[in-house]
Order: sequence, then structure tokens, then C-alpha cells
Amino acid sequence: MLDPECVRTLLAVVDEGTFDAAAKALHVTPSAVSQRIKLLEQRTGRVLLVRSKPARLTDSGAVIARYGRQQALLDRDARDALGLVEDPTPIPVAVNADSLGTWFRRVVRELATDDGLVLAVRRDDQDHTADLLRQGLVVGAVTSSPRPVQGCVVRPLGNIRYHAVAAKRFVRRRLADGQPLHDAPVIVFDEKDDLQDRFCRELSGHDASAHRHHLPDGHVFEDAVVAGAGWALLTEHQIAAHRGLVHLAPDRPVDVLLHWQQWKLDSPPLARVADAVFRAAAAELH
Repeated sequence: MLDPECVRTLLAVVDEGTFDAAAKALHVTPSAVSQRIKLLEQRTGRVLLVRSKPARLTDSGAVIARYGRQQALLDRDARDALGLVEDPTPIPVAVNADSLGTWFRRVVRELATDDGLVLAVRRDDQDHTADLLRQGLVVGAVTSSPRPVQGCVVRPLGNIRYHAVAAKRFVRRRLADGQPLHDAPVIVFDEKDDLQDRFCRELSGHDASAHRHHLPDGHVFEDAVVAGAGWALLTEHQIAAHRGLVHLAPDRPVDVLLHWQQWKLDSPPLARVADAVFRAAAAELH
């Protein structure tokens, strides 16, 4: 049997990032945290954590983390059904930035009146949110991957549609003389964002320009496009919020099919989150 206190400590180290921060969260000493992790690794016969900053789970550690979160959620659901829980149930989910800044707001608004749960959202690229499920860091995720993570179920949500756009001043300055799009300055979200590269490869066979701005904030990203720093793919929601943007390939929209993946758990709070996600997606996605 795995010691529940040791499993809880493993989750705290991953969530907080370091042994010292986990010790503060658990109100114990860093030495106690280290001893619990060592005991858990001895019991399983495997290395569970990479001692980096932040600490990272190994593949074996991810298995223990998934087990721990599932047990914690089921335990809280049972105590909640018995009227023994005073605090709301935390539901950690992963959402890509473009969804979080657009249609997922509807989910947040709907669940704002549900006093029985709180959302803990981790933001990552839609091609990588499933990895957070695999690592046991979240219990549900908006992802582009249709392949279910082990122990999870997956359902399609709909397409989030993008268009290549730029400010009029940028078009006049950088594209008016027939300069190909893949040579023009481009804006990307972060190093994981390859949407603009994929678009250029389909359009011309080339990656987007090496002259690129990395702006990992949705509002700053949009502001940079509007200001004329470069071109980018924006969602229809984002484009509608700004005037003066020019469609660079109006007949070439990019649809990214999103899915909802979640653990196979009979958990009422998780079911309420999933229902809210499906309703929001049905209302706003293609």
C-alpha cells in the first residue's frame, strides 16, 4: 500500500515546484518532505522526481501522481456527499491560451455561481495540454489530441477558427511590394506555438520568418498585431474585437479541432465542469 501522506507530499512538490515550497504548503519541514519522497521511492523501487527547479515527475512519478489526484478527488466527493466537507472541490484543468481568452470565458461565468467547486486552470498550448493529463497534473483538458490519454475519455468540442491577419500599416510597409508572407515579421505566442509555421508551410512550403516576436500573453499578442509589429493567426473572436485588421488569406482559414479529455471518474464536480465546457463549445465553436 502506498502511504497517502507520502503521495500527498509528492503532489505538493509538483504543484509548488520545490521541496521548500511544498514544506510551507504542508506545514512541515523540508527535511520531512525529502524523507517522505525518499520513502515513497523506496516503496515503489523507482525514481519519482527529477530534482530540478521546478521539480518534474518521471514517468513512474506521473503514475503515482495520477493515482494520488484520483484518490483525493474521490475521497473529497465522498466526504462532500456525507456533508463533511466545508471547502469547495478544486478541479485542476488545462486549457490553451486562445480558448482561455475567448470561448472558455463562458465556462468560467457559468461555474462562478457554483459554490461547490473552484477551477484551477493551467495554460498550455493545445498540442501539449494532454501531457498535463498524462503527468497527473490536471483532471481534464482542452486539447487538440483526439487520442485519449491512458485512463481518460475524449470527446470532440468543435473547431476554433483562425485567420491570418495584419494591421493595414504593416501590410503597406512590409507586404505591398509582393514580399512573400513567410519573409515578413511574424508574431508567435511562445516556442511551442507552431501555428504560423504550419500555415506558411501549407501556403508556400516555407516556415514563417525567423524575424519573430515571442509574446506569451493573449492581450499583448493581439496588441502587437494591431500595432503593426507583425502578422499572425488570430481567432475570429479576437479579430472581431479590433478594427483595421486586413485578412491576408481570406479563403484559407485554419480550423483547429479541439477535444475535451478527462479522467474516467464518477465525480459530480468534474461532471459539472465537463457539462459547462460542452455547453460553451456548442455555443461558440464551429
